[in-house]
Amino acid sequence: MRYLALACDYDGTLAHHGRVAESTLAALERLLASGRKLILVSGRELPDLLATFPHTNLFERVVVENGALLYHPASREEKLLAEPPPQPFIAELRQRGVSPVSVGRSIVATWHPHETKVMEAIRDLGLELQVIFNKDAVMVLPTGVNKASGLRMALRELGLSPHNIAGVGDAENDHAFLSLCECAAAVDNALPMLKERADFVTRGGHGTGVAELIDEIVATDLANRDNVMTRHYILAGTLENGDEYRLSPHAINLLIAGTSGSGKSTLATGLLERLEEAKYQFCVIDPEGDYATFTGATVLGNPERGPTVDEVLGLLQKPSVNAVVNLVGLPIVDRPSFFLSLLPRLQEMRARLGRPHCLLVDEAHHLLPTSWELGNVALSRPLDGVIYVTVHASMMAPAALAGVETVVAVGKAPGATLAEFGTALGRPAPRIPDDDLPPGMVLVWPRHAGERPFRMQIAPGHTERRRHRRKYAEGELPPERSFYFRGPEGKLNLRAQNLFLFLQLAEGVDDATWTHHLRAGEYSQWFRAVIKDDELAAEAAAVEEQATLSPAESRKAIRETVERHYTLPASTPMPMPGTDAAKARKQSEQEA
Repeated sequence: MRYLALACDYDGTLAHHGRVAESTLAALERLLASGRKLILVSGRELPDLLATFPHTNLFERVVVENGALLYHPASREEKLLAEPPPQPFIAELRQRGVSPVSVGRSIVATWHPHETKVMEAIRDLGLELQVIFNKDAVMVLPTGVNKASGLRMALRELGLSPHNIAGVGDAENDHAFLSLCECAAAVDNALPMLKERADFVTRGGHGTGVAELIDEIVATDLANRDNVMTRHYILAGTLENGDEYRLSPHAINLLIAGTSGSGKSTLATGLLERLEEAKYQFCVIDPEGDYATFTGATVLGNPERGPTVDEVLGLLQKPSVNAVVNLVGLPIVDRPSFFLSLLPRLQEMRARLGRPHCLLVDEAHHLLPTSWELGNVALSRPLDGVIYVTVHASMMAPAALAGVETVVAVGKAPGATLAEFGTALGRPAPRIPDDDLPPGMVLVWPRHAGERPFRMQIAPGHTERRRHRRKYAEGELPPERSFYFRGPEGKLNLRAQNLFLFLQLAEGVDDATWTHHLRAGEYSQWFRAVIKDDELAAEAAAVEEQATLSPAESRKAIRETVERHYTLPASTPMPMPGTDAAKARKQSEQEA
């Protein structure tokens, strides 16, 4: 479910002339029966509300005094969220003839036309108070206290995100809390300005309009309203005609595919940054440590230790916290199993709390490979709110691809990328010219919208993600991206899955093997294509071009070049028996 709770104003919304109709109460019970929660948000003082409305037990939380007081109907606990009213201010109002004056736990209220005297009293006493209007009601509260601040506290206690809340109101003091809600509805009797700013207006007024909203939430989870709530859409890029292209954060279902170093990470990181700015919660499954330096999330796991499922779920309990699940510390063969153990727990959390709102699966072909039947079983129901990032769609489980609604082809031969996606699903893909895309340009295919593919300039993040230095220094690259010392006759097969092992193996291989790869320019090629460090590659290429260097001198120069760019472990640990590094060390010792 997207909408897990409904936040309702009382007077003029739920209630008409202070009373709630039986038909409206029945609608509230229908919402509760769907597994959702109710939150009441009122400007009234608590004793007055309890005397007028005996059904507060239907609500999980009640915000009263326009955000200054939070009430728990189940326990009857009251929590004051603001300072009590200053007594000199109350005395000053009475001295100026303001009547009636109602004093709550924090709120001070009166009626039109006393607003001028109220504001003059605040000014003359030098108080930091604000005046809030609710039609003819004049309410005074500490600065920053309103229905939104009270609702935010209620949601914090319930562990809910505002992005999973629908709200409904009718008057001036409802603007703040409705703007906080993902969906803001106004009943038909609402003030014109509130109607104008709401996402939509119900056909009925008062409780009839609330019942109408409830029935739509229960029936469709407001799925048909997403196209009018574009204020929440996330910027992805700019079209060739200059228009912005935006994605609904609740209907991303995106596949980013293409060659290495072509901009997949730039697009993905930009989307994550904008999700974080809008306070949507996301979880990144990061097999290779590519997002270990992302500043908008907490990273779980490191090269020395993999994360646990319980750690991930515990972190995501807070709606304001995003997670990067770094799998570099797990053996490559264990990473898909970990992902499939985490996935159902994340799905259960989504069903219960509506979040994380977005799941990004990097290197998806490693975590959901085509040949792994367990992946297809786990995704028998396609994921929603997911971004898959991969080099080859054909290497991913078809069950994952089936839920993709938008394909973004990046880099070389984008037409071939779309064709590969179509072939993997056994469905035709649009045929387009297979011209390479310029840097920063991608090809977007909204496949379920019946649109033709179109070009888009990526909207990069505010700060480019630093390339993944620790991953490349100490992590474990997959076999196809590792460097192999094979020698001039191909007799060796020594794998370096990171820069640390590369240098260690380089010290152990014979001069002929070292020189063979050096003269072929393979060191700089690996640095550029896999490590994605053009500066390191250029400096290594300069060493490779110096034909007069001895093997010892060129080894030293390459080592110093790598160490200038990357921080490597201070001491060299003994490699595990049976690994490439151990074999290289043994061979080096024998040759010595």
